[in-house]
Amino acid sequence: MSKYFTYMALAVLLFTGCSKYGYVSLNYPLPPQAMLPEHIQTIALVNRSLTRDKDRKTKILESIAKGELAGSDKIASDECLKGAFDRINGLRGISIVFPQRTRLYGTGTRETPEILDWKVVKGICDSSHADALLALETFDSNTNLLTQAVTNQVVNVLNGQAPRLTIPNQVRMNVYCYWRLYDPSTEKIVDQYQSTSYQTFNAVGQDYLLTPPEALPRTAYAAGQLYMERFLPGYYTVRRDMYKRGKGKDKQAFKAAFRSAEVANWQNAIDGWTQILQNSGRKTSGRACLDIAVAYEVLGNTDKALEWCKRSYEQYRDRLGRDYTNILLRRKNLEY
Repeated sequence: MSKYFTYMALAVLLFTGCSKYGYVSLNYPLPPQAMLPEHIQTIALVNRSLTRDKDRKTKILESIAKGELAGSDKIASDECLKGAFDRINGLRGISIVFPQRTRLYGTGTRETPEILDWKVVKGICDSSHADALLALETFDSNTNLLTQAVTNQVVNVLNGQAPRLTIPNQVRMNVYCYWRLYDPSTEKIVDQYQSTSYQTFNAVGQDYLLTPPEALPRTAYAAGQLYMERFLPGYYTVRRDMYKRGKGKDKQAFKAAFRSAEVANWQNAIDGWTQILQNSGRKTSGRACLDIAVAYEVLGNTDKALEWCKRSYEQYRDRLGRDYTNILLRRKNLEY
């Protein structure tokens, strides 16, 4: 079985309504986008997106030209590191530490700097007892006035009306990051990744042309969290339809078994549906088999689930059983 399904955890919600159907939503894990080597448990985190004092004048002129507050990226880049720290520190056995030398010099722009000297990497890792060094190599930001106004003008033109001058009332904060994860034991780059993150905020000021002060730090913090999520598993949600009731004399017994499922007493529900199979008609038996299959999948036993949904169609001609069988066969092909 694939290692990505070894730690399968199911978050189960059972939804019902007035119809004869209910359904269960299950969460299945997805593998991380990037894998950390097993020997990396402690990561030193540094900010290399800064520029030296002699380059500061050029950086200030660039900020003014872009309509930014000079020095804002310096503060926000530290917020980006904080987001990275908060997202993964303590999860899956990973620890993040800040070495004494937390700030290194890079280009101060979106231009990616050369790889750090491995002696520097080893020195930082040794001094902080870290297995690897994660560097925020570049950090840059800008804002865009979002043109809800433009959208309104296009609508007016399409409707044969004259465009009206309106002022944009939202801004989009954009943050550009480039990360490198250094492994000093192998002198290899474990991961390098460039990302663009953005968030939308309501503009402030009398003419709605100013960016709110919280926009940049919040977007930078989210960008740091987004990068660290590369090393964490995600999940995808699936829906499994099931029956709420049977037919004839077993109608009440079927409902009782379903009520057990509603309170996550799945084994009791299985026992109830199994009892119904001993002396029921074709339609109710097919429904009971289908629900037993769903219950076994919720409990993590895919083989038993497949066995019962096949039975619901092969013996009792339940069409949900046929569709469910095909779904489980596809899922098992992904697992192995």
